[in-house]
Amino acid sequence: MSQQEDALQTLTTHVTELRTRIMWCLFAMVAGTIIAYFFKEHIYAFLVEPLAKAMDGTGTNRMIFTNLPEMFFTYLRISFFAGCFLTFPFILWQIWIFVAPGLYKNEKMVFLPYLVATPVLFLLGGALVYYFLMPTAWHFFLTFQSTGAETGLPIQLEQKVGEYLDIVMTLIFAFGLSFQLPVLLTLLARAGIVSVAAMRSARKYAIVAVFSLAAVITPPDVISQISLAIPLCGLYEISILCAARIEKARNAKSA
Repeated sequence: MSQQEDALQTLTTHVTELRTRIMWCLFAMVAGTIIAYFFKEHIYAFLVEPLAKAMDGTGTNRMIFTNLPEMFFTYLRISFFAGCFLTFPFILWQIWIFVAPGLYKNEKMVFLPYLVATPVLFLLGGALVYYFLMPTAWHFFLTFQSTGAETGLPIQLEQKVGEYLDIVMTLIFAFGLSFQLPVLLTLLARAGIVSVAAMRSARKYAIVAVFSLAAVITPPDVISQISLAIPLCGLYEISILCAARIEKARNAKSA
């Protein structure tokens, strides 16, 4: 009975600690959203800058909204989005506080680099979207506008603010999340769940899976899909190299 009571007490302690960390994460996200709301115009200007530059000189330098509360809820969404970005390191720190007491010193040294790599890779994915994909894709799509000389009636973009920002935030989140592939695969390799040989033999299936994933989580255009799939294929190869180093170090230690 004493062992059962100790196990129940330990479980209760872990659940209580987990609830505390979740509450802190939620509080941080709410606080980050409130702070970001005071800078909503600056965040909006940053997110629409690629489209504004692509529209420059096309005669359609404006965006629209079609119902009264649309802009208010749009500002709330981008504030929440920016608040999550702002508090992401704090959330990772809360995860570390919850996990670290159950790890040995050498395990902490192994886990810590992944904790650092996660936000870095997420930012790299978001930067790829913002500085490469969006300027290229927006310029391409705007070329389908016409003055009416060829089509009889002019074709001009009337972009809704909410729809545009939803596309931008979806792309940034999708690329940032997808760029966690090396973290996931190297953790699985370190745990012995996957091997380098298996990753190499599954390369062709991984390429098909990557392009399928890109088709699902990006807007339905070829530019977005290829822009996500190609970097992910490169990250998969990097994951194989990292896993090979892990296996080499493990074999040397066991020898």
